Amino acid sequence: MASDKKPASSRRTGGRVTPKGGPTRKNPDHNDHDYNDHSGPTASTRYTPRSTTSQVPSPLWLPYLMFGLFFLGTAVIFLHYVGLALPTAESNWWLLGGLGIILGGIITATQYR
Repeated sequence: MASDKKPASSRRTGGRVTPKGGPTRKNPDHNDHDYNDHSGPTASTRYTPRSTTSQVPSPLWLPYLMFGLFFLGTAVIFLHYVGLALPTAESNWWLLGGLGIILGGIITATQYR
């Protein structure tokens, strides 16, 4: 006598696909390690000394050098375009020199603490 009931549908039609509640244990019979423990490693009891490198303040002349290089490089480029006070101002080497001087100012700025 066969039953006229249909088997239960195994396909979900909507809602949550995974069970609610976070990660589950991979092996529920193995109780030595809790898989839901997210506390991380324990803190070390070792003493860690501070690093010996100290940050010494920059010398007083460093910002003056930095701004001086910025100003000098800008002045060289400006004088090249205006055409004043530079011998052979038609040459583009003055532009490269001015940009190089400005680059020296940028490199000096990276050393400022």
